[in-house]
Amino acid sequence: MIRSAKISEIPDILILTKACADDMITKGIYQWNAHYPNAAAFEKDIARDELYVLIVDGKLGGTIVISTFMDTEYEPIQWTPTNRKSVYVHRLAIHPSLQGKGHARLLMDFAEDHARKNGYGSIRLDTFSQNKRNQKFYETRGYQRLGDIYFPKQSEHPFHCYELVL
Repeated sequence: MIRSAKISEIPDILILTKACADDMITKGIYQWNAHYPNAAAFEKDIARDELYVLIVDGKLGGTIVISTFMDTEYEPIQWTPTNRKSVYVHRLAIHPSLQGKGHARLLMDFAEDHARKNGYGSIRLDTFSQNKRNQKFYETRGYQRLGDIYFPKQSEHPFHCYELVL
């Protein structure tokens, strides 16, 4: 089940994202750290009603943000022009014990369905350049890589920006 997140779930969401960060670090992927993701980001997501959680067997198993807000870091990217607004996917996370079972696919299906139902022209996101698994995941779904951005507090390596025109 996918539903809107509750403010009371932020501690569990932070446990989930820390488990994901720790798992990525064991694979040499230094994408998330002590600065990101953080409670303040999730609080803003909930205030905007843009944070969703995946419940698996009664427990929080994943998260996704579907936002209408474009981060300033995205401004240099030559996004595909559409005559409709776009949504931005952030902080997609599946608990490591649940990865490889189709849960990320379910969350992305949800995001894409949400965008189509609400008349958006595209879905935009970024993924860490060192995370080849994520790149393959989005490319297999039809997302096109358009350029790179940097988040210096997270990594010296770039993040690849992807877009799916709906």
